[in-house]
Amino acid sequence: MLSFHTLDVFTETRFGGNPLAVVLDADGLNTRQMQTIAREFNLSETVFVLPPTRAEALCRLRIFTPDVELPFAGHPTVGTACVLAELGLAPQGEDVRFVLEENVGPVPVRVQREVGRAPYAELTTAVLPQRGQEPWPSNAVIAAMLGLSETDIGEVATVSCGVPYLLVPLRTPELLAGVEMNVALWREHLHGRWAHHVYVTAQGYEGEIRARMFAPGSGVIEDPATGSAAVALAGRMALESTIENGTLRAVIHQGLEMGRPSVLHIEADRVGGAVSAVRVGGHSVAVLSGNLRV
Repeated sequence: MLSFHTLDVFTETRFGGNPLAVVLDADGLNTRQMQTIAREFNLSETVFVLPPTRAEALCRLRIFTPDVELPFAGHPTVGTACVLAELGLAPQGEDVRFVLEENVGPVPVRVQREVGRAPYAELTTAVLPQRGQEPWPSNAVIAAMLGLSETDIGEVATVSCGVPYLLVPLRTPELLAGVEMNVALWREHLHGRWAHHVYVTAQGYEGEIRARMFAPGSGVIEDPATGSAAVALAGRMALESTIENGTLRAVIHQGLEMGRPSVLHIEADRVGGAVSAVRVGGHSVAVLSGNLRV
């Protein structure tokens, strides 16, 4: 039997945020078994913790949606870092740093623990933001795909910090509630493209960013909190910024429309007029632990 833990990530409130399953000591499983177990949990992602292959890494993570394996994902990385710290399987202290190995490469993480609060973890992306070169569908097509009008949409872009996203800004936050993904149009116009996950955002009135994420190609129609999308957005902010040196920061609220409110903190550094680092962080709260029969 294998031990597993579930938790809610990017929240301090149990049954909010994005659920995650973490399976420990999974080196005896093959890829097919991991995919089957991820389908059994049927969460946005399930993480399998393995011995590292890189000397600098604490452990290796393999991350699966119910349908596919991912090279990198934010909420599994943040959640697993918190689990390892809480179980004493990572360096201990109020503010510690270590490296998790993922298919995208080594991912540095920082975990902060405070008495009376859920642990907070932050990751730094293994790769700097990249813009997609492939043309994306027209705003008219994207609007129809999301159940919106073409005039509701701002300047679209495709960016990746490990996972590519089609970033779709809306004119007002009220429009987010009316978004409804047309999977048939998604399949016709986005399936198979470099950026086929869709991150829809709007600037909130209190300065925060509101967001929704749709990933039909990964078996996830909508996700309540998406770290890989958040860093793609942070990467876009940094790529388009004109500051020479400094750190850009923002707070993203996601999952409200799903009844799972989530809070993601993003940062991006610019040094000498170029992007030098991108980060996302949030809290995680434990839900249940158990044993898995394979």
